[in-house]
Amino acid sequence: MSKPNFLKDKKGISPILATLLLIVIAVSAIIVTYAWVTTFIGSQTTAGGTRLEVENVYWNSSASTTVFTVRNVGTSDAQIERLYVGERASNLVEVTAYTDLSDGKLLSVEQTVMITLDWPNNLAVAWYSGETYYFKISPEAGAAHEFTWKTPVA
Repeated sequence: MSKPNFLKDKKGISPILATLLLIVIAVSAIIVTYAWVTTFIGSQTTAGGTRLEVENVYWNSSASTTVFTVRNVGTSDAQIERLYVGERASNLVEVTAYTDLSDGKLLSVEQTVMITLDWPNNLAVAWYSGETYYFKISPEAGAAHEFTWKTPVA
């Protein structure tokens, strides 16, 4: 009696199935690579251009005003168009009408500009000392800059 040869007795997958499997793996790899490259290129192209940073926020409680000092650290000029404020990041209210942004403010590269916000009594967000507020400054083109700032304790 002879011993069975396990290597000769095993059957593999057919050549057609093997070819289809390789094609599916190759197409999947191409799709994943394409998705990664488009995401990477998109993030790299938005990294340049307009980029805003808030250097200082001055709260004047007696005049109910807030002055924002904003710098453009990007590679192209920015036209600041809108300002939003809220008590949480999820409930921002546009307050551009209560600022000096009526026609927008041009902000050249590496320059600063001051934006003054007057807190009226009928604003949906009330000004309180010692509270943290969420802000968003939106340029005409490019990504908006979101940040938080705490009011001084009176």
